[in-house]
Amino acid sequence: MIELFVDAATAGSPKVSAIGVFLKGEDHHIQTSEYVGEMDNHEAEFTALVKGLQLAADLSSGMLSIKSDSKVVTDAFDKGFTKNPVFKPLLEEALKLADTFDYCFIKWIPDSQNRAADALARTELRKHK
Repeated sequence: MIELFVDAATAGSPKVSAIGVFLKGEDHHIQTSEYVGEMDNHEAEFTALVKGLQLAADLSSGMLSIKSDSKVVTDAFDKGFTKNPVFKPLLEEALKLADTFDYCFIKWIPDSQNRAADALARTELRKHK
């Protein structure tokens, strides 16, 4: 099983964002971050989810456990639905990628359990502020 931790960091006016992705399991240990430009934190959280799923799909098609501290992301992914027109294409892409796994689930975790992904996103954001 692969564990995927995703997070985003947003700051400034206009709001600029970066994402952090941490994958571990099945002899993998990958940490990556990316500046994603002007967007709000929720959109950045969905962007982190998609990026993480893309990376995980390149490694395995077995079992994937996704962890996020974004209630908006975890609820939308669980329901397979969002009314928000900005989040909708990102959610659809995430669900499409999730379907490539034998088993894929998401769990909300508190910030304190998502420190690796959070640190990656914050470090990347500081480079672009």
